[in-house]
Amino acid sequence: MTSVALHAHRMRFGPHPGKPLLLAALAALVLLASFVALGLGATGLPPARVLRIVTDALADSAALGSGDALIILQIRLPRLLLGLLIGAALASSGALMQGLFRNPLADPSLIGVSAGAALAAATTIVLGDALLAPLTGPLPFMALPVGAFAGGLLTTLALYAIATRDGRTSIPTMLLAGVAFGAFSGAIMGLFSYLSDDRQLRDLSFWSLGSLSGATWTKVLTAAPFILPTLLAMPVLARGLNALSLGEAEAFHLGVSVQRVKALTIMLVAVAVGASVAATGMIGFVGIMVPHVLRLMAGADHRMLLPASALLGAALLVAADTVARTVVAPAELPIGILTAAIGAPFFLWLLLRRPGGLGR
Repeated sequence: MTSVALHAHRMRFGPHPGKPLLLAALAALVLLASFVALGLGATGLPPARVLRIVTDALADSAALGSGDALIILQIRLPRLLLGLLIGAALASSGALMQGLFRNPLADPSLIGVSAGAALAAATTIVLGDALLAPLTGPLPFMALPVGAFAGGLLTTLALYAIATRDGRTSIPTMLLAGVAFGAFSGAIMGLFSYLSDDRQLRDLSFWSLGSLSGATWTKVLTAAPFILPTLLAMPVLARGLNALSLGEAEAFHLGVSVQRVKALTIMLVAVAVGASVAATGMIGFVGIMVPHVLRLMAGADHRMLLPASALLGAALLVAADTVARTVVAPAELPIGILTAAIGAPFFLWLLLRRPGGLGR
């Protein structure tokens, strides 16, 4: 590696003096969004009352049988925690994908995990009754999330195998394979929509738009063992992703195991996004918006970008969910509608602001 490239790497990814301040501000934003989410709803509660209920619960107080406490602890708190987990997972996965592809327009769906989860979920919804009912009776409650998670993970592993030759993974090949599988998945899901009955069609539509409305402590405790370890492991890849921004050859000369970084990145994203999609359905654009905004604000150093993306993604999804369940109360908007309504114009703006516009 040339001394010029090494100097450029050190200048670009040297110590970031504003990192503690930015992370502290984002953590405060998460706390603010959380308290607003716990207080707003059909039954509005002041911040002091919310804080009292939460502190009593942490102190294992026996006086938690009031209606307000049940609303906070059994309905809004699991929904809040699930939103924090999913938002952090999607945004951090987006930061990993953008670092791996070296493209700010990259998204976790590029590696096929979302398409695989969607296809498996659609298969479970439409064919599950016919295939499983004779064996188990009604479709088991956990069949859909388990099927979606398994579908996303298996699809990612298959695409990774397709893109790997002689111990080296071709990122462009994996991208093209992911696009092809996404088209195939969309065609099969269209066929399932045509074949489904009214109930199955409603389930497909609701699941494809994403929602936190089904959040329970069971879902939180099911998703957390998959998402939390991946969030803790992601910063380990920061140095490798920083080096990859210079190119694979330069990263290798910096002592980075390029193949190992690729494999770990893909697996962490597959697990995090697969668990997220299985828990809440398809929630788009969070993985594009959050890391790109932070990259514009604070640079491309993944040592800062990954934890900051987790915090901002968590705050964004909780805020979007709060709007989704209050703006048309007592009805509720699927959260995927809000994220798409914000994310699609943002995505177009990203394309248009690139040098040369859409042509480059």
